[in-house]
Amino acid sequence: MRRSPHTLRLGGPTGGLASALCALLLAGCLDAESRPGDPAAYADQHRTWEDYGGGPDMSRFVETSALTPETVGDLEVAWSYQTGDENVYQFNPLVVDTTMYVLAKDNSLVALDARTGEEIWIHAHLRGIARRGINYWESADGTDRRLLFQMNDYLQAIDATTGQSILSFGTDGVVDLKEGLDRDPTTISRVQSGTPGKVFENLILLGSSPGESYLSAPGHIRAYDVVTGERVWTFRTIPQPGDVGYDTWPEDAYRYAGGVNTWGEISVDAERGIAFVPTGSPTYDYYGADRHGANLFGNSLLALDARTGERLWHFQLVHHDLWDYDPAAAPQLVTIRNDGREIDAVAVAGKTGFLYVFDRVTGEPVWPIEERPVPPSDVPGEQAWPTQPFPTVVPPFARQSMGVSDLSPYLMDDAERARWTAKLDSLERDGRMGLFTPLSHQYETLALPGAVGGASWGNTAANPEAGTVYVISIDWPSFYPKLERQEAEPEASSARPVPARWRGPELFATNCQACHGADQAGTPVGPSLLGVERRLGLADFQQVVRAGRGEMPAFGHLSEEEVTALYQFLGGSRDGAVVRPPEGNVVATGGAPAGLAARPVSRAGGRLGPPYPEGIEAPAARYTIGGWGLGHAYVLAPPWATLTAYDLNTGTITWQRALGLDRDAAAEGATDTGVPQAQRNGMIVTSTGVVFATAKDGRVYAFSAETGDELWSAALPTGTEGMPTYYEIDGRPYLAVVATTPLQFGREGSEGGSGPTGPSAPGSYVVFSLPTAP
Repeated sequence: MRRSPHTLRLGGPTGGLASALCALLLAGCLDAESRPGDPAAYADQHRTWEDYGGGPDMSRFVETSALTPETVGDLEVAWSYQTGDENVYQFNPLVVDTTMYVLAKDNSLVALDARTGEEIWIHAHLRGIARRGINYWESADGTDRRLLFQMNDYLQAIDATTGQSILSFGTDGVVDLKEGLDRDPTTISRVQSGTPGKVFENLILLGSSPGESYLSAPGHIRAYDVVTGERVWTFRTIPQPGDVGYDTWPEDAYRYAGGVNTWGEISVDAERGIAFVPTGSPTYDYYGADRHGANLFGNSLLALDARTGERLWHFQLVHHDLWDYDPAAAPQLVTIRNDGREIDAVAVAGKTGFLYVFDRVTGEPVWPIEERPVPPSDVPGEQAWPTQPFPTVVPPFARQSMGVSDLSPYLMDDAERARWTAKLDSLERDGRMGLFTPLSHQYETLALPGAVGGASWGNTAANPEAGTVYVISIDWPSFYPKLERQEAEPEASSARPVPARWRGPELFATNCQACHGADQAGTPVGPSLLGVERRLGLADFQQVVRAGRGEMPAFGHLSEEEVTALYQFLGGSRDGAVVRPPEGNVVATGGAPAGLAARPVSRAGGRLGPPYPEGIEAPAARYTIGGWGLGHAYVLAPPWATLTAYDLNTGTITWQRALGLDRDAAAEGATDTGVPQAQRNGMIVTSTGVVFATAKDGRVYAFSAETGDELWSAALPTGTEGMPTYYEIDGRPYLAVVATTPLQFGREGSEGGSGPTGPSAPGSYVVFSLPTAP
């Protein structure tokens, strides 16, 4: 295994002349030498949808002449495929030749005829599969075609033609993703991301999602051989002695620090062989007494040699993150023409609402990014970083402050509006709001765009040659509660415990309600639990709760009896539900058998994590937060969700418009509202000037790329999350959209609001096309 040597450092909090000189040298080297391989292999990356996100560059851009602004209004449903269950899917369909691959039928991978929706094969019950997508790879001669995916913290491969697991991959068909992270694998509760990574040549580049608790696993970036499963390289995102960035942490922090992971999207400049990797926050997200320093490579844009993992340059977007401002949207690779220069640039959109733009070869900002003073922290032991980077030319795409004048005229009565007026007056008067105002243990704080606002995965697209970038964003204020002090080594209670079998409601309220909702119908940060007993048997439920899955943390502190009580409270039987195979041509079930074996997890402690390693001086206490303060999105005046078009030739916003229409606000006379909490939608940009976007109101839209005017829209059977797919067969264009999400509007189930409306029809993949000639 080859590791990144960490030999060059650019950007971040302590750049300088040496970095600039290195950047110039690097630029010359890349221009002369960084184009190995066959560029023709990626010549069609904008004409097919064989990759998650369309192609290596993740632009969601398609070269086409089959669909134009003049003809897009003629789109109609060509076919649809019902998922056959009540699951919410965020899956981005892939299309290879005439075959489409989707996730449906209780998390089964299904191959369909992309022209008709007819089933070809089903690999059933891949429970625990990364939910946003999969990867496709084929050999140069086309004889080896495989689908690669993560499931239950393993990497697996399936034959794309037959649907059978490839047992020669890895060890008995699996690669254990808990291995190779410089920690005991049995102490890692979870690691796989919900996003599938990126295939480049014969490698699959993977990020991770190790959780947000204290002492979680590190989020190193890794690349694996797509044929053998061998780990080819690792880039350590938490530096070790001798690595660049080691001095931005306390000594030996790598022994316990976690996170700094890529749970979002990776983009690849296939011609140069550069992977652009946005990294997330160090853990614990909201308190950093055990990680004093800037914490490289947290909250950074990394440019890595995709073949070796060597770091080419980096820029840290947020120093010593205390707000969970991890960038997750795909970096966009565009060519811009500015001030007489042609620049191959990379633009990354953050949760902060900023769009950061760099020369993608040297890492130099195209326009100045200033370090500006930000407020200190008042929490004992915390040392907030004194400055943060602010772009100076490119305007933000999201609102970054909120005052009384920003209160919504909709969805509240006068009494509630008066209460919010008083609250905002108090927050503003006491200086308890702002983009980089640290959370406090003494008082509430307010941040906008918020913990899950701004841009997230799936929310960026581009026209690479035109230099235009599109960003979907939500304005969702976080009214953070006070940080809560937790003793590092809490004493055991001497009180007699209530029998676990009586504690289902309490266990749900304490451990599940914040993410899944009091009504169990789900929130933007957690799926619905309604009908979970029909999807998971008791044993599977025990495994998910105690070990974690995807972005859900492990609840290893819950006993088996407590998890059983929780399962019964949610409607399950003590004996577990019967798992039945779906109807259709089932060719296999469950993936590689080696991936089904239960693995022991010795780590305990829940959000507080395990004890610190021997020899490490632990903080006196660990502060945690009881929630993200996300229950009041509606109090901010609309638009709640927007689509913004940037012309990066000039660094300006060309247009911005609301995305979707909130039904409840519209009933009060509102227009151009967007929909609150619309976090998980995506786009497609065509060379003919059309921008497709899905919206939280259960519609798919087509807009003019030039003006933002609406050209077409269509109602879906229910709500939609995830990215649409565009493909052509025999010159006919197709647009595929997944629609499986319950519709929610207005106050999102708050007292007096409409709450979830539920699906109006079975969940489906809906495919649109132009009418065929009579």
